[in-house]
Amino acid sequence: MLAHYQTDPGKVRSHNEDSVTIVKNFNNDYLLMVADGMGGHRAGEVASSMAVTHIGTRFQKMSSLGDKIDAITWLKEIIEEVNTSIINYAEEHVDSTGLGTTLVCAILTKDYLVFANIGDSSGFVYKNGKLYKVTKDHTLVNILVETGELRPEDAVNHPQKNVLMRALGAAPKVEIDIFDVENNVDGIFLCSDGLTNMVTKEQIEKVLNDEELDIEEKVDKLIIKSNLRGGNDNISIAYLDEVGEK
Repeated sequence: MLAHYQTDPGKVRSHNEDSVTIVKNFNNDYLLMVADGMGGHRAGEVASSMAVTHIGTRFQKMSSLGDKIDAITWLKEIIEEVNTSIINYAEEHVDSTGLGTTLVCAILTKDYLVFANIGDSSGFVYKNGKLYKVTKDHTLVNILVETGELRPEDAVNHPQKNVLMRALGAAPKVEIDIFDVENNVDGIFLCSDGLTNMVTKEQIEKVLNDEELDIEEKVDKLIIKSNLRGGNDNISIAYLDEVGEK
């Protein structure tokens, strides 16, 4: 199993509000996370870091998650904890109005693979040279596409493309999407929209399929490509490869 994660501020933003990690627990289960923070003066990075650090630290200390139902229950509970912590932080710091973060994460064990998502950071599985998106973006534009009020091709450059309908820290009760995925995949790929807004799925596949590159070089190349196309946002990637060889 090969794992690599990286984050980059991009070419436009003055600082990086993304947080990303890949961690293992004592049972050799994997947790991948990408969080894209927002709101207030340098507050977005606080929210994303709170989410990734809190969940990652707790995960690493666990001997086992239990079965799939236990893992899903744990994910929901700990994400709710983070949501409450972010709201409390914003209330205690007046310069952090609008503090919040997206979160996409994936848990892989020898028995199951589950994703959790809130916001518009993306989770994919990689199999037979193709990426398959697991998560759904919680954006106004995506809702309009799903309801048939907007054509997918018109959504690409829509002026309200980045308007989020859900985020951690946005409301006392957090709505989390959970996805139960078969774990017979070749890889797991998470990223912030700083990548997907700049590079197409087909372009990501081309890089992942390049057998001359190692996993670090693939992640580096995707970030470079995103920056060459404008780098309009922070860019974060968490990639777990050769999953089937676990």
